[in-house]
Amino acid sequence: MDTRRLILFVIFSFSIMLLWDAWQQKQAPETPVAQAVAPQGTPADKPLENGGFSLGQGSRISVKTDRYAAVIDTVGGDLRQLSLLEHQADDNAGPYELMSDASADKLYVAQTGLKGDGLPTHYQTFTATGTNYALKDGENSLEVRLTAPETNGVSVDKVYTFHRGEYLIDVRYEIKNNSDKAISPSVYYQIIHDNQSNQGSKMMPTFTGGAYYTAEDKYKKVKFDEMAKKDVSINAKDGWIGLVQHYFVSAWIPQSNAERKFYTTKLSEHDFSIGTILPLGEIAAGTSKTVDARLFSGPQEQSALEAAAPGLEYVVDYGILTVIAKPLMWLLTHIHDLVKNWGIAIILLTVLIKAAFFKLSASGYRNMAHLREMAPRMQALKDKFGDDKQKLQQAMMEMYRTEKINPMGGCLPILVQIPVFISLYWVLLGSVQLRHAPFFGWIHDLSATDPYFVLPILMGATMIIQTFLNPPPTDPIQAKVMKIMPVAFSIFFFFFPAGLVLYWLVNNILSIWQQWAINRMIHAEALAKKGHGK
Repeated sequence: MDTRRLILFVIFSFSIMLLWDAWQQKQAPETPVAQAVAPQGTPADKPLENGGFSLGQGSRISVKTDRYAAVIDTVGGDLRQLSLLEHQADDNAGPYELMSDASADKLYVAQTGLKGDGLPTHYQTFTATGTNYALKDGENSLEVRLTAPETNGVSVDKVYTFHRGEYLIDVRYEIKNNSDKAISPSVYYQIIHDNQSNQGSKMMPTFTGGAYYTAEDKYKKVKFDEMAKKDVSINAKDGWIGLVQHYFVSAWIPQSNAERKFYTTKLSEHDFSIGTILPLGEIAAGTSKTVDARLFSGPQEQSALEAAAPGLEYVVDYGILTVIAKPLMWLLTHIHDLVKNWGIAIILLTVLIKAAFFKLSASGYRNMAHLREMAPRMQALKDKFGDDKQKLQQAMMEMYRTEKINPMGGCLPILVQIPVFISLYWVLLGSVQLRHAPFFGWIHDLSATDPYFVLPILMGATMIIQTFLNPPPTDPIQAKVMKIMPVAFSIFFFFFPAGLVLYWLVNNILSIWQQWAINRMIHAEALAKKGHGK
C-alpha cells in the first residue's frame, strides 16, 4: 500500500472513532412508533404560564444504606435526591449525586403514582413515621413506609425497600379497597430530567436521554430533541423505561405482566418526563391489591444490569460492534481481576490483541518495508517521467509486477483490525470501572484527561517515529501531511481520557517494534540479494 493510501486509512479509522457517537445521536432515525400526542391520562406535571413546572415541596425523609444516601419528599413520595456512596463526584468532593431537585438546570427525580378517583398521584402528600432511616449493621434491607390519606374508602401505602449491596430499590403500593364498590386504578412510574446536564464535551459527546426495552422491539433510545418535537406513546406487552447518561442509568422495572404504555412528556423548555403506565385491573370492594416495581439506579456495571432486568445490559451501548466489544470488555475485566489495576489491564489487553493480529499485521508491514526499499527507484521513475502521470503509473505497476509486490497489500490488515480497535475504543470510553481508576504516578483517573499531557505527547512522538519507518512519500503534499499528522493527532488526544490514550500509545509502541524488526529483515534480504547479484 502506498503512502497516500496509508494516510487515508489511518485518517479513516481515527475519524470513525471520533464521529461514531455523534452520528448515532444526530443521524439516527426518530423512534418510528412514536405518535403525535401523549396517551390519554398521562400523569405529567402541567406546564405553568411562565413555561416552567412545579415540584411540590413537603417534608424530607433521609435514607442511608451502604450504597445510597437518599432523600424522599412526602409530596408524591418522590425520590428527590440520590447519591452513590461508592462513586465519587467528578471533582472528588464527595459522593456522586445521581438525582437531585436542588437546581432547575440539573433536575433528576423519580416519581410514581396511582390513577383513579381520589387515588394518590405524585401531587399527593404522604405521611411517614420517621424522618431519618439508616440500614443497621446485620440488616440486609431497610423499609420506608409512606401513607396517603384515605379517600372514598380506599387506603394506600407506598413502601420503599432498600437492599444491602444492591442498586435496586423495591417500590410497592398496598391498596385496600374498604369502599362498597370496585375500583380499576392504574399505576405509573416516571423519571423527570432536564436536557442540559450530563451532555459530555464537544470533543467527547455522550448520550443522555430516555430509553426503553421490550422483548419485541429490544433496546431503544429516545433523545430529548425527539421528546421536544412530539410526545412518545408506545404500547408494549413488557419491558422497562429509563434515563441513560454516561456511566449511570436509572430504570423503572414493573414487576407486573400487564400490558403497559411508555410515554414521554415535555414539561417545560428544558424539562421532560419519561414513564410507563399500567392498568391494575379490578379491585373488588372489601379486597386488597399489592403492586410491585423495582427501580435500578446506579452505575452501568454489566453483571448488575443483567441481574436487574432483561435487556438492561444494553444501556452499555456499543452499537453494531457489540458482538466484538462485549468479549473485549469481558477479557479486560478478567485481566483486571488478576492484576488489580485497570491501566495495566489495558496494556495487557492491547498486547493480546496485537499478538492476535501479529501475522496479519506482519504481512502489511512486510509490504510497506518492500516499498521502503523501493523508494529510491520510485523517485528515479518520477524524475524520469516528470509530469506524465500515465507513463509514471505504468512504470510503477511494471516495477510492482517485477518485484512481486502488491501495492494494496497493506490495506487488508488495516481493514480487518479497524472494527476491533474501534470496539476497544468504545469499551474504554463507556466503562464506568475506569471512572476515577488510578494507573500510577500522576494519572489518578483513567477516565479523565492526562493532567500533564504526558501520554498524548508520547503518543505523538511514536507517530513521528512511525513516519520514519514508513516508505518516504514522493509527493511533497503527502510529505507535509505526514509531518502534520503527529502534531494534529496529539492535540486531539489532549482531550481524550487517559485510558484511551494509554491504549493507543501501547499499540503504537508495539507497531513500531514490529515494523522496525520487519524493516531490518527486508533490508537485510535486499542487501543479500544485491550481493548475490554481484
